[in-house]
Amino acid sequence: MSSPKEAEQMQRIQLLEQNIQAVNMQKQQFQTQLFEIDGALKEISTSPVAYKIIGGLMMATDKDTLTKELSSKKELLELRIQTLEKQEKQLKERSKKVQDDVMHKEN
Repeated sequence: MSSPKEAEQMQRIQLLEQNIQAVNMQKQQFQTQLFEIDGALKEISTSPVAYKIIGGLMMATDKDTLTKELSSKKELLELRIQTLEKQEKQLKERSKKVQDDVMHKEN
């Protein structure tokens, strides 16, 4: 039978693993958005006219302005991904530490 402390540590491990999964899902969403923005920037660079969807309408827009907007969004997404990668690393380190503590106490 496990002690209350071991049960608490197992719950902490599960919570950390859930947090890691949530961070991974969020990171994947941002990476998908980043991929879409990269594709849009490539299309804009080769297209004579740029369009932007505004409230369900597709409107012609200035290519330079749209490129700046997308580049700004791209930078923000890259920063968010970096932040999530740092969080993921920290969570994995904490999870490993708790797992190591549990393993050492069992031996």
